[in-house]
Amino acid sequence: MVISRYSRLFLLMFLVGAFMTSCKSKKAVMKGSPGDVVKPQGFIADKYAEIMGVDSRDVTNGRLYNFIEQWYGTPYKYAGLDHNGIDCSGLTFLLEQQVFGLTIPRNTARQINVIKRKYEEELQEGDLVFFDFDGKKFSHVGVYLQNGYVVHASTRRGVMIVKLRDPSMYKYFSRAGSIINTDIAQNE
Repeated sequence: MVISRYSRLFLLMFLVGAFMTSCKSKKAVMKGSPGDVVKPQGFIADKYAEIMGVDSRDVTNGRLYNFIEQWYGTPYKYAGLDHNGIDCSGLTFLLEQQVFGLTIPRNTARQINVIKRKYEEELQEGDLVFFDFDGKKFSHVGVYLQNGYVVHASTRRGVMIVKLRDPSMYKYFSRAGSIINTDIAQNE
């Protein structure tokens, strides 16, 4: 059977078109402005609800989870502040700025000074969580999400979400609290 040149061209165009429409990738989109709470995209809500063991209706801050989606898996790099590598305080600094509209100091040692301490059971999305690794006070920081989960930049695995009470993390848990004093950051 001979297929004409036009038939082959038509078939090729049809297949390319079908391939292009079936391979739409889902991408997190930051909507609204820092400080706004906007509804998350459905696939974002579903993904992070599953990770944290909550109902997808409980994932309400689209800016927060879209920010995490954009940074998830970014490798750790000391003093890094871009998608080639980021450290824990850099992640916290950018997250608070881009999601909540708060300016905090860039490094962990100063970030500890802008919080009001809270008990673990009082933590809310956006609160800072500090750890003492290698015998150093407040040497690591993450951001509390919900249901006992924290996003942070791991030195081994990059930006990730972990359970605060995970034994490998919790034994280093030091302090947590809400950001209240952003004047310190403004004066640096």
